[in-house]
Amino acid sequence: MASVPAPTATGFPSFYKVKTVALARLRASSSCFERATRLPIEIVLTEHHTEKMKTIAGHSLMGMIPDDATAVTKLLAIADIVADRAEMHYNVAEQRDNWNRLLLISINAMTLSAATMTGLSAVPAVVGGARVAFGLSATFLYLAATALLVVVNKIQPSQLAEEQRNAGRLLRQLYSKITTSLAVQRSDAADVEEAMERILAIDNAYPLPLLSAMLEKFPRRVEPTVWWPSVTHLQPQPEVQNKDDSGNVNKNGWSKKLEEDMKEIRRVLEEEDIDEYMRLGKLVLTVNRVLAISGPVLTGLAAIGAAFAGIFSQGSWAPVAGVLGGAMASVVNTLEHGGQIGMIFEIYRNCAGYYTLLKESISSNLREERVERRDNGEVFEMKLALQLGRSLSELRNLGSASHEKDDDTVTEFAGKLF
Repeated sequence: MASVPAPTATGFPSFYKVKTVALARLRASSSCFERATRLPIEIVLTEHHTEKMKTIAGHSLMGMIPDDATAVTKLLAIADIVADRAEMHYNVAEQRDNWNRLLLISINAMTLSAATMTGLSAVPAVVGGARVAFGLSATFLYLAATALLVVVNKIQPSQLAEEQRNAGRLLRQLYSKITTSLAVQRSDAADVEEAMERILAIDNAYPLPLLSAMLEKFPRRVEPTVWWPSVTHLQPQPEVQNKDDSGNVNKNGWSKKLEEDMKEIRRVLEEEDIDEYMRLGKLVLTVNRVLAISGPVLTGLAAIGAAFAGIFSQGSWAPVAGVLGGAMASVVNTLEHGGQIGMIFEIYRNCAGYYTLLKESISSNLREERVERRDNGEVFEMKLALQLGRSLSELRNLGSASHEKDDDTVTEFAGKLF
């Protein structure tokens, strides 16, 4: 029996592309549609996904009206694009992570070599042409290192890699959502529109191009990353009425107490979690900005010292500036890019965005006056608890404890994941 290929690091098999080989054309007339739905639907996938997607497509298309079947076909095409896009982001993330490591090693090697040659040029035994050669070589290496540092500090390769890793994760999440939606519920035009909006929102939050659409690495104003559409689509839910533990009648899983708890959790998210990660993001951005300016300045000063090291004899300021500037520049470069300060800043922005998304999901449900159009309250509460790294009892205690206080002082963060 042929073995199933292991998934790649992106979560998809190596050859995951979904291609329709024989898909019946669905026509407006019911008779044509009935005949069309009896035709076999063959979807070419790797062995890992073939049977799964065939089952999804078969169950989704059978017994639907033509518009719904068209929506399923569109969602399958979108799933194909999402899978391909996730692979692209994964490959770009690997490439930019390689940039960070290789450029860090190369710049430090150039800087330390230049510092060594500057020191040799000041040795009394080195005279004449050798001293001039050492001085010129060190100057050239320092100037090259300065130019590279300016470029690298501008694009922040570690931050670029983190952006693409996040994009790949979100696209894998969207791919799973689409396939699950096709398997368990009837899909329509609203699902297609929502999927397209989510793809475009991720593209806008984490662009692939390096020059034309690169995100600003040193923004004047730090804001949470937004990778979701501005309009949240709430699907009508089956009307269910039951009673909670206190005997209060609730509808669609919502009760008055649950709404009050959600309001308080939203306040805690806004006042504690989001503000904390915004504060940390601003702090890391300030440190990164200082390091990004200091590196090229130090190598530039070292280049001046190396240029004059061959002219002035021992005991002068030139060799000291050339050697000390190069050593300090190597330390600064290692701290900035070896420590991946840009990546840390991006992580903090994404953590703030994660909690902002949870806050907005709570707000969008509470704003909807028609309870039947909200997400099911019990499911929403369970999902929110897991997203915050809490159990249901811990989540309820957080909501109850915070709004039972006389003042608005909150001493506990809502999230326990980060």
